[in-house]
Amino acid sequence: MRAPVIAVSTGCPASIGPETSVLAASKVDGARCLLVGDIDVLRAAAALRGVSPSRLVSVDDASRMQELPKNKIAVWAASARVGERVRFGKPTRACGAAQLAYVDEAMRLVTSGRAAALTTAAVSKEMIAKSGAPGSRGFAGHTEYLAAKLGAAEVVMAFWSEKLVTSLVTTHLPLRRVPRAVDAKGVERATYWLARLLADLGVAHPRVVVAALNPHAGEGGLLGDDEVRTIGPGIALARARLSRRRLRASVVGPMGAESAYRRTLAGDFDGVVAMYHDQATIPMKVLSFGDAVNVSLGLPIVRTSVDHGTAYDVAGRNVADASAMLAALGLAVRLAPPSGSASRARS
Repeated sequence: MRAPVIAVSTGCPASIGPETSVLAASKVDGARCLLVGDIDVLRAAAALRGVSPSRLVSVDDASRMQELPKNKIAVWAASARVGERVRFGKPTRACGAAQLAYVDEAMRLVTSGRAAALTTAAVSKEMIAKSGAPGSRGFAGHTEYLAAKLGAAEVVMAFWSEKLVTSLVTTHLPLRRVPRAVDAKGVERATYWLARLLADLGVAHPRVVVAALNPHAGEGGLLGDDEVRTIGPGIALARARLSRRRLRASVVGPMGAESAYRRTLAGDFDGVVAMYHDQATIPMKVLSFGDAVNVSLGLPIVRTSVDHGTAYDVAGRNVADASAMLAALGLAVRLAPPSGSASRARS
């Protein structure tokens, strides 16, 4: 089978995204990367990291990528150019507009069938919001943006590593807004899609544990009633949905978050459903920072991403680690539809 083409939006031109994208594309196995970005910036990043800039080849026909020599790295020359105006570590409003354009163009490569999956480098929500570019207002992150662009009925943010797999009921919200945002349907979605992800990755009978929102799972209502009022009913909905879909999975909870993660690491469960962002990302980054992958579940395309930010403080210093991008590409290959097939509906 031909290696799948993975469209890679290379992130903010002033960030470590160009460096890690080029490095990963030069090393990845089992895929052909199509980097979406400014070819001048990418060539500068290549030279910085010891990858010959001559290896980067501009393409305008993704269908001919397989004809490229294997030592070449394909670049889809995006319409948003920043070129010599950008300096690593010094983001501008033009960088904000460019990185959003890269996401859009890489997404279209996948939805049109010219690429099998989308992998994204980190973007700056702040710089995108300041750019004034179409679609930038209120930008909250890739997950929410892609869901709106692709018309996904539901989308779930999840993180995967060899050590831990976890999904989130809520995503980028101020902590004070989380309790009201946690509802039964959200718990159902995050639980169902986590079980689907585990099954797609070869787990025959996924075992999912749902974390509580309150300390000690609310202590029978003494420390909060969210577990009884919303999380428990959400678990019941998830079990019913899994049964309707004939997906053999077990779901337990709500369980105190510290116990849910500890027992998952001990092998009692295959994945954890978290109620909010840091409840999931703290254990994930303590265990697997640099190797974890952000994956959007429920989209009509496969999308994976690095688990870190733009790292402007180290951009252009020849120290950025590309292992997270390599991990994201590897997971995209595992989840991508078979070569030659259209993007699969993930419902």
